[in-house]
Amino acid sequence: MNGVDLHPQRSDPHAGGRLLRAGASPGAAPVGVVLVHGRGDSAAGILSLVEPLRERGAPDVTYLAPEASGNTWYPQRFMEPSERNQPHLDSALATLGRSVAELEAAGLPRERIVLLGFSQGACLALEWVAREGGRFGAVVALSGGLIGAEVDPARYPRRLDGTAAFLGCSDVDPHIPESRVHASAKQVLAQGADVITRIYPGMPHTVNDDELRWVAERLVRLALGDDPTPPPA
Repeated sequence: MNGVDLHPQRSDPHAGGRLLRAGASPGAAPVGVVLVHGRGDSAAGILSLVEPLRERGAPDVTYLAPEASGNTWYPQRFMEPSERNQPHLDSALATLGRSVAELEAAGLPRERIVLLGFSQGACLALEWVAREGGRFGAVVALSGGLIGAEVDPARYPRRLDGTAAFLGCSDVDPHIPESRVHASAKQVLAQGADVITRIYPGMPHTVNDDELRWVAERLVRLALGDDPTPPPA
């Protein structure tokens, strides 16, 4: 068989999944946003954030929302050893890469691309950007952290060149320990990200108004070309 996998979905379970689009067409939009849903949610579910962002002043940008096979990006908790989440984890990361590549093919540079995820999607978005490196418009992790049994700096050798990184979470989140949020923030800061960490006392596992307002303001700044993030040294 020469090593050919006759069932590629086993090694790339998210390949061929749905990719939903909303907002302006990529070729006309000033900014692109990849929205990454959480466990048990869907692409349509995470796109429900678009209207609240518009209500808070977000400009007309393009949104892409990939969907996980079976609505779950990886089977185990995000703080399990990464090998326990394979091959789903690698397939999920590749799916985000394809979404970013679609925006780039439409003419959007990475400096005007934002990755935003909630819960499992937040973990995935932050993990992808931290591994990928480079300068993005922003990475927004709403109730999430870097993936794996521990935050291993050796897994993230690339610089983030001033990428704006927003990490928001409750101090009593039932799925995301506050300590992992801080460890993740420390890691991307060491990579050169411009980090904002906001811990919300007593908040349930959800997205709040303060987080949405930060995202909307960031999209406005990126759309206007008024990026306050310092450029790389």
